[in-house]
Amino acid sequence: MRHPFPFAPASRFAAVFAVSAAALLAGCSKPEPAPDPIRAVRTTTIAAQSVGGVHEYAGEVRARTESRLGFRVGGKMVRRDANLGDSVRAGQVLARLDPQDLRLGQDAARATVAAAQASYDQNAADFKRYKELSDKGFIGPAELDRREMAMKTARAQLDQTKAQSSVQGNQAAYAALIADASGVITEVSADAGTVVSAGTPVLRLAHDGPRDVVFAVPEDRVSLIKTLAAQGGHFRVRLWGAEGSALPATIREISAAADPLTRTFQVKADIGAATTATVVRLGQTATVLMDLPQTAGVAKLPLSALREEQGRTSVWVVDRGSMTVKAQDVQLAGAEGNDAVISGGLAPGQVVVTAGVHVLSPGQKVKFYIDPGVPAGAAASAARGTPVTAK
Repeated sequence: MRHPFPFAPASRFAAVFAVSAAALLAGCSKPEPAPDPIRAVRTTTIAAQSVGGVHEYAGEVRARTESRLGFRVGGKMVRRDANLGDSVRAGQVLARLDPQDLRLGQDAARATVAAAQASYDQNAADFKRYKELSDKGFIGPAELDRREMAMKTARAQLDQTKAQSSVQGNQAAYAALIADASGVITEVSADAGTVVSAGTPVLRLAHDGPRDVVFAVPEDRVSLIKTLAAQGGHFRVRLWGAEGSALPATIREISAAADPLTRTFQVKADIGAATTATVVRLGQTATVLMDLPQTAGVAKLPLSALREEQGRTSVWVVDRGSMTVKAQDVQLAGAEGNDAVISGGLAPGQVVVTAGVHVLSPGQKVKFYIDPGVPAGAAASAARGTPVTAK
């Protein structure tokens, strides 16, 4: 008996194959990429401003002149009469060496002078006698010349030994370390019993008189400080713990080379002569205030708005028409608190992203972020593409 549908099995097989192939092709095809998310960003609108402000630097009060005091001869130090922080006066004895060897040398020098004096006296007496004999014709001129030369040689030796004796006497006096000026001892480098060589620092003396505030500045501020120092009137010093207004200061010295460790430049600010010594203490902490001149036509942005890439600084600018972002290079003029001062690269009215810059890419769609507490009118403006300025 024949099957009523002879071609039915083949049809069913073809249908199953077609469904399987369609499923296989559907599994192998790539899914459609998800669209980039539209990110909500905080923004601010650029407006031309005037900036000035004050830069502050931590400093320390130091004496204008400091001397490292050491003995001019070597020996064993037997006494130190000045301690750290002592006030000393000019001519005061600060330390002493064992003078025994120096005194022996002085005694030897005196004996040498006595011997040279005796030799000279003998030669002078001989020359006088031979001069009388020469006048009477008993000796010739040659012999008299020899006696005169011997007397002159003895005289020169006497002068030499006297000079050497004076040097030896000075060295004996150098056994006492004497303060060259009045001031304060700020460092002690050797104690009694130490054998020191000539010139080895024993004490450091801060001279009375003018005081400086020493502070360090980064490399990018050196040129600005030089410019303001030439103009005058831009620097003040506020002493830690001192009452009253800040003291006027002038920049006296700027280091020519950076410190090898900190890469900063040392600057010394003069805060006056001895008239301020009653209120200024050595080592006192101070704050140097640098008043910046007002500069017009610049803009300020939060530091979070800046991007650093390959040595360039840029920001994300929002195109209001397409609501996309693009990178735009800017020129920095410095910082003021938590804001960066922009001197070029932006125009008034441009909208700049101030937060979330690290998650954006060129051409990405954005929308303006709306704080929950923003009034309804501002929220509606943001929805239409008018930014709500970040606070």
